[in-house]
Amino acid sequence: MGTTVGMGVVGTGAIGIRGALMHLTQPDVTDRVRVTAVCDPVPGRAEAAALRYDVPAWYLSFDELLADPNVDAVTLCSPIGLHYEQGFRGIDAGKHIHFNKTMTTTVAEADHLIAAAAAKGVHIVASPGQMLYPHNRRIRQAVREGRIGRLVWAISGTAGVGNYHMNEEFRTGEDILTDVDPSWYFRKPGGGPQYDVTVYCLHTLTGILGPAKRVTAMSGLVIPERNYHGRPIACNMDDNTVLLLDFGDALHAIVYAAASGGITQGFQPNIYGTAGAIVGTKLGDADLKLPGDYPPHVSGPHTELREYHVFEDLMQLVDWIRDGTPSIATAEHARHVIDIIEAGYRAAATGETQELRTSFLEVGTGD
Repeated sequence: MGTTVGMGVVGTGAIGIRGALMHLTQPDVTDRVRVTAVCDPVPGRAEAAALRYDVPAWYLSFDELLADPNVDAVTLCSPIGLHYEQGFRGIDAGKHIHFNKTMTTTVAEADHLIAAAAAKGVHIVASPGQMLYPHNRRIRQAVREGRIGRLVWAISGTAGVGNYHMNEEFRTGEDILTDVDPSWYFRKPGGGPQYDVTVYCLHTLTGILGPAKRVTAMSGLVIPERNYHGRPIACNMDDNTVLLLDFGDALHAIVYAAASGGITQGFQPNIYGTAGAIVGTKLGDADLKLPGDYPPHVSGPHTELREYHVFEDLMQLVDWIRDGTPSIATAEHARHVIDIIEAGYRAAATGETQELRTSFLEVGTGD
């Protein structure tokens, strides 16, 4: 086994605190990973987070964090539109990288990061690792065993995400850690519900059904302006998108990123076959999600903390660094989901169905 991994947390907003700092400072993981530095460009925020979570170093700039010799790996908890640039700079500095969703906003960017990491000899893990959940692996097994017959269609999606972000506990306070401006969620290049949340649905759907082949879509903006603490936010990223995916063999799926509404359960798809259906996590009356089902590293205090899926993906990277065990939360799977989102916007703009050019192979599963 390797030594303790020094983790740098980039961005001390909602995900940086809930997904990284709260989990990685629990005593049950400090033999494997320690947060050695945090950074945030908002004056006072990184310092406040470091003080609260007993982190030895804090910085205003990403470059300062990358120069810290005690940082072996970084988790990018920054706005999605920054992930490509920061990821490349981190890889170039020889750091292992955990990308919070979404890894990049374009396939070209993802290609560049994957190639750069391979050339530099560093590891990258990309959230969300939806197939690390035992119930999703059971669903995939049930589907592949033909327990619902020949697959016909599926539906998955999210709704009302913008309202959720406006009312998070990190937006409604008055101190430096609870008054975090949410404007980026509603603006290009990394905003909008697809890159932010529907990415979970797409990782789950493609993890169960396999890579998609083609996509068409319609997309638009429903809410052009929001208000945060009396300040207007001009929104320019679509907040209402519906994708139609073609998986081949006459199997189709609808994936929605809607401004409101919603008909599916969380990030779980409904999958329909000629002999039955899996609705959410249920196959008929049998629930494929069992009591105590958690991803591999989530136990003890982590089961009580939010965003434990982020912690799990982080620990996938830690294991890879320490003992050479690669994760199924691969950059290639993330790139395929990015391909779907990017091509979906292109299909909506042109009115033409788009061929997807990427695929993925899960590490260590043989499929």
